[in-house]
Amino acid sequence: MRYHQEKRVIILPIYNFWSKMKYILIFIFTLSLTFGMKITQKNWKSGDTFSEYLDSHNIPYSLLKSISQEDTKFLTEIQRDAEYYELIDNSGNLIQALIPLNEEMQIHLVKDRDTHKYSFDIIPISYKKHTYFAHLKIQSNPSNDTQKVLNQAKIAKRIGQVLKNTLNTRNLQKGDELSFYYHQKTRLGYTYHMPKIEVVSIKSRGKTKFIYADEDGYGHKEKGKLISFTKKGDLVHKKLIRERSDKFNMPLRRVRVTSSFSYRRWHPILHRYRPHHGTDFGARRGVPLLAVYSGRVSFAGWMGGYGKVVKIKHPKGYESLYAHQSRIKVKKGQRVKKGQIIGYVGSTGRSTGPHLHFGLKKRGRWVDPMKVLKRAIPGKKKYSKLVIKDAKKKKKKLIKFMEQKDKSNYVWKNSKFGLYCIIKDNNATKHQEL
Repeated sequence: MRYHQEKRVIILPIYNFWSKMKYILIFIFTLSLTFGMKITQKNWKSGDTFSEYLDSHNIPYSLLKSISQEDTKFLTEIQRDAEYYELIDNSGNLIQALIPLNEEMQIHLVKDRDTHKYSFDIIPISYKKHTYFAHLKIQSNPSNDTQKVLNQAKIAKRIGQVLKNTLNTRNLQKGDELSFYYHQKTRLGYTYHMPKIEVVSIKSRGKTKFIYADEDGYGHKEKGKLISFTKKGDLVHKKLIRERSDKFNMPLRRVRVTSSFSYRRWHPILHRYRPHHGTDFGARRGVPLLAVYSGRVSFAGWMGGYGKVVKIKHPKGYESLYAHQSRIKVKKGQRVKKGQIIGYVGSTGRSTGPHLHFGLKKRGRWVDPMKVLKRAIPGKKKYSKLVIKDAKKKKKKLIKFMEQKDKSNYVWKNSKFGLYCIIKDNNATKHQEL
């Protein structure tokens, strides 16, 4: 994104899926001092509602009433501290707004310049994704050194997460080498969401160790009693489940998954992308629904497209949601135990047939339930199995990076003019606009 003092141009790609499922660029904003329009970035405050947001911009209540029942359930899923963008004219009127629901989808509000009416839609988020290689020598500890060299706290945090419980960093010496490659998204010229580290190399005392990162950013060694590689080169890490009482159980006695968690799923009825913040379980009407863990009922009643819903708050920031129920058996404020019946499978709300839509939040953010829920397996020792796909290929890619002669690092720099990438080497400093 490039800004000039005389003229500011920002291009926002907005996608429309009503015509042959093609991405169509429908708006280009030319912002200049003459028109006085500006784009601002803000953070969604905890406790704010979508209707309050409309009121703050004097948008008629009729817009809220025009939103489909299917989409109304997403209005409560805007995450606190989510970074959203507004386009404001010289009179202070909202022209457009982009409000993210997750990493992939966002609410789009736009004011028609002829009718002056606002329209609502949910569209994919447009971002860029690049791969970067980092190589540095240890001076104090991996996290601090990564922060100093790359000037990016998010990457430093991810490095600490990968190495935690996989490497005793106190044993590292000054001059040991740390190498890794990562993917970073950028949106409208700024870093967007956390970077994804694939594999890390630590060279210490003449030996090189490789540590692989899973989807959640946690590290896994390449050697161990419960670690192996498949023929395809996937790393398989098994972990013994020792305390069954501390695990979340399934919400049904018999499990049949019909639709998985997705930030961006093609909706078979609406014929456009929508988030699917949960897992759908197929079941007959009237099948008992079970609390996955002990807690307190935070909601019990009707919730738009979700129909009859029960929500339960659990320890460690978790909250579970059970949607489309035929009958609710608990009340708000009631304490429930793990395995207790809290309702029955139904098809209320926006539903094509009897099933359970089960959602799970952790500290206010939707997570994939199947990564948390544990199936009850009687008999022998119980293990949770984690697979890191293409681990060997990722290792080869990192080695190839490490063998290159030029090991210049990307140094990230934020400014009021956007995000720049500075490539430092021994001779010069280069600036690359993203």
